Amino acid sequence: MKTAALPTKQTARRYNAFGQAMKDIYGLPVYKVNVDAGFTCPNRDGSVSVGGCIYCNNDSFRPNACTSAASVREQVEKGIPYLRRRYGAEKFLVYFQPFTNTYADVRTLERLYLEALDHPGVIGLAIGTRPDCVDADKIALLEDLAKDRFVLVEYGLQSVYDRTLEFINRGHDYACFKEALHMTVGRGIKVGAHLILGFPTETRDEMLAMADVLSELPVGFLKVHQLQVIRETALADLFRDKPFPTFGYEEYIAMVAEFLERLSPDIVIQRLFASAPEEILIAPVWNRTRSQFLLDLDRFMQERESYQGMRRALPG
Repeated sequence: MKTAALPTKQTARRYNAFGQAMKDIYGLPVYKVNVDAGFTCPNRDGSVSVGGCIYCNNDSFRPNACTSAASVREQVEKGIPYLRRRYGAEKFLVYFQPFTNTYADVRTLERLYLEALDHPGVIGLAIGTRPDCVDADKIALLEDLAKDRFVLVEYGLQSVYDRTLEFINRGHDYACFKEALHMTVGRGIKVGAHLILGFPTETRDEMLAMADVLSELPVGFLKVHQLQVIRETALADLFRDKPFPTFGYEEYIAMVAEFLERLSPDIVIQRLFASAPEEILIAPVWNRTRSQFLLDLDRFMQERESYQGMRRALPG
């Protein structure tokens, strides 16, 4: 059995980081402008279920400037100058983030997406959605937009285990995710997935095994982060009544490093860490920023001579 070789290209990190990948494509840094287009979710409005996923509180990840009270155009025009001042950014992806951003009719989606693209600094879209909220017409729209723009669809998977998806009230199964992939791949659309590590329904080995599973799927981009218990969620109620273990900081660093070692080096990593606001976070409380986490992860991986894909089994 062979394993993946150490990449010959030297990068700042020991994994295939999104920022570097985009810089390689466009020759300069690319930043995301978050927008809230006013979507809801079929897992909240009764179409699939009510209450949403048990961990979900959109305030845990929504930037303060990201609000549907302003139009998409206004949010883009406000967000870009800020990113230019703070980071010297020149090119941008408009990131449709809160809730389910394909959950509307095709004409509405086309209007919102074109509004987002109507800025000279915008090179494309990143669209967060559910695998049960795409169809042939919506994929055809995204395919058309992707002919001359970068279009990334981020499917919320959370877990490959149906018992976990049922536990979190996800409202779809793993087969639904695979069907969405089948519908999307080969259309010029970039495909991403979102996983959460730390559900009490899974063992450590089962969490790590998801890296093997995803490596065999046509997924080009990946977000991974630790499970967080957030106030005003069903998970918070469950945690209060019957506490379950959550990751310690060093434990999670070791988990991420091993996960990356088993993950295909071709998959671009968009996210490895979540940081909910202190006032709504119940557990785990680490008091670390994203930058601190990434530095500590880099140090850990360097010390163990670790890199993405090093333990991925290859045919032959």
